[in-house]
Amino acid sequence: MPISKSVAGIAVSAIKEMAMRAAKVPGAASLTWGLPDFPTPDHIREATRQALADDPDIGKYTLPDGLPQLRAAAAETHRAATGITVDPDRNVTITAGNMEGVKTVLRAILDPGDEVIVTDPGFASHFIQIGLVGAKPMFWRLDEARGWALDLEALPGLVTPRCKAILLVSPSNPTGRIFSRNELLAVGRLAAEHGLLVILDDPYCHFTYENRDRYFNLASAPEFVDRVAYLFTFSKCHAMSGWRLGYAVLPDWLKREVLKVHDATMICAPRISQVSGLAALGGEQEHLRAFETALKARRALICERLDALPEIFDYAKPEGAYYVFPRIVAPHRDSSEFAIRLLDEAKVVVTPGRAFGPSGEHHVRMAFCVAEEVIETAFDRIETWHAG
Repeated sequence: MPISKSVAGIAVSAIKEMAMRAAKVPGAASLTWGLPDFPTPDHIREATRQALADDPDIGKYTLPDGLPQLRAAAAETHRAATGITVDPDRNVTITAGNMEGVKTVLRAILDPGDEVIVTDPGFASHFIQIGLVGAKPMFWRLDEARGWALDLEALPGLVTPRCKAILLVSPSNPTGRIFSRNELLAVGRLAAEHGLLVILDDPYCHFTYENRDRYFNLASAPEFVDRVAYLFTFSKCHAMSGWRLGYAVLPDWLKREVLKVHDATMICAPRISQVSGLAALGGEQEHLRAFETALKARRALICERLDALPEIFDYAKPEGAYYVFPRIVAPHRDSSEFAIRLLDEAKVVVTPGRAFGPSGEHHVRMAFCVAEEVIETAFDRIETWHAG
């Protein structure tokens, strides 16, 4: 059958593969998917209900780059967070979440055979997205001994004539590492020197716990505004993962090209989600603190349970996001074998670390964005399984 080589050569993300596998195991305790269990806040739901009742255009397309009022709200949110003023018309595009946003940016800048530098470990779906356009991820190995810090000495050696971009997530998925201001500024300088784009996929900026002062957004550095594509998603901090909504703040030279791909792919993000996004950005923000407080407690719990199992796992405490990425020290063949055995024998779901890059092998990712009772159940079962 006529299947594209780029599609035939990839697999569904291991995160989703494990989630689908777990759906067939009744009562499985899942730590695999980065899906917050929080409900979408009431004021966002109410604004959506009102729009459904009162807005005769609620079911129609918007302009490809989104509702003008949402682009203006995104520009103001970006200015408040970074100090950088951007033009809603020249620099902002509303996306169907960061998955679509990143994929669209990548498609706009890459040709087959091009390269993108990605952290190793890094987000599994980014590797797939790069491969789908016939490009190649260049793995930038993080320093596990230093809590998954960036290895700046290794970065220049990854830049080749085919390299087009550096793709970063901070706080990191899967490690929870917050990359420092000095590290990110060094990345920006190297990108400027070599004519590279820095793509910032930023789902977790509101989840930095006691490390708020360490969080730095490279999009706030005025000297790099023409070299940074910043992508924000409503999925995590506003509990809107199913609404599929985000925004991209782009240099004007890039927005023009991204819009071609976005229009050909989506036409526009769903109008009803954009109306909901306006409520999220313009309404009360108490839920951001409530979500972070709950996640901080869950992080403390999962670390406590990991501390009690040193014969199975060794780990670095995550600084942000809502993942922990422990090394498997118990006997095992590889991370996939371990994860599948854990599901089949203990009814606990984790994601094999190999999905997150070569350095992820012999690790698993655990998401602690689930209820505390799920974490407790999962670790009770792991303890029983290991003892047996």
